[in-house]
Amino acid sequence: MNSLDIAKPPEATRVVVAMSGGVDSSVVAGMLHREGYEVIGITLQLYDHGEAVRKTGSCCAGQDIDDARRVCETLGIPHYVLDYESRFREAVIDNFADSYLAGETPIPCVACNQTVKFADLLKTARELDADVLATGHYIRSRQNGAHRALYRPADADRDQSYFLFATTQEQIDFLRFPLGDLTKDETRALAAEMGLAVAGKPDSQDICFVPNGNYADIITRLRPNAALAGDIVHIDGRVLGRHDGILRFTIGQRKGLGVATGEPLYVVKLNARARRVIVGPREALDTRIVHLRDVNWLGGGPLDAIGAGGLEVLARVRSTSSPAPARLFSDGGNTWVELSVGESGIAPGQACVLYDGEGEGARVLGGGFIDRTERVPEAERMLARLETAMAEAG
Repeated sequence: MNSLDIAKPPEATRVVVAMSGGVDSSVVAGMLHREGYEVIGITLQLYDHGEAVRKTGSCCAGQDIDDARRVCETLGIPHYVLDYESRFREAVIDNFADSYLAGETPIPCVACNQTVKFADLLKTARELDADVLATGHYIRSRQNGAHRALYRPADADRDQSYFLFATTQEQIDFLRFPLGDLTKDETRALAAEMGLAVAGKPDSQDICFVPNGNYADIITRLRPNAALAGDIVHIDGRVLGRHDGILRFTIGQRKGLGVATGEPLYVVKLNARARRVIVGPREALDTRIVHLRDVNWLGGGPLDAIGAGGLEVLARVRSTSSPAPARLFSDGGNTWVELSVGESGIAPGQACVLYDGEGEGARVLGGGFIDRTERVPEAERMLARLETAMAEAG
């Protein structure tokens, strides 16, 4: 058994490494090559909107492709670039735009992993007779009975399990994550030791195809008629002003609302159909229940066997937060999570990722996309009254 849990010697094990041009995937290729594996580097060209060539901290375009090629030349391994621009636009960018227009806050990295990287690229790796597909994600994977399971990594600050909850069991069995036991500092040290030019390269951004973080401009270019004006309404019913498109707002947002009342206001809800931005005090964001769609369950038994009392889990409702105590429920058709302590600013379209414990080594039980939320009772009553009044007013 080699270090990738394959029952063959390294020199007889073919590994495709998904190379973005960053330090993490480059080190994965270098580590496995040094151990004697037959390594093939593949980079996906995902987008090119001009700025990508010059943008620092992007991936899978322009300079990053050149960086991946240079790393492979340094290591002496083959490198291929596959043009996935059309597929990436269809599966990731278009869905990203449509999700924002529906009043959601999407996670394109999850969609990219679900479709382009862990479906299309994985299929290519199999066609190349590879034994595994390795990536530079910070997450652990190890054998658990007849299959492999996902676990939180050694470096909590780099934990990418939130973005990988939708990985299917079949994909997990074929994937390997060699950086799971390393910290980012250790990874950079290895890059320097191997003489890789990317050792000091900045980390890539979460939304790789959005230059300077201005997602509203990207969406407007993709959907020219999307930025329709509407009202900014206080949760108590007062119309406070106008906006030039709900795509410029997210749940929990405080800055840049364009209205002032002398009190701190936050975006509480987005009504895409009515083009209405609803704002209110911070307390109105307090959420206790999240309803999930497109659930990917990686737990030990079937989801519908949880029982009426639910399952005690830890839930993570945003990538930057820590997993917190919660209880998971499923009645066969619906799945929801009751949070032990209220969270604020939870937005539809984001993910709720579930774990069996806390800290390093906790198992990823899967998760789902947040379809809708339930606030504390008073906030729910105020929102219901507001929507009824607005509907009656036409």
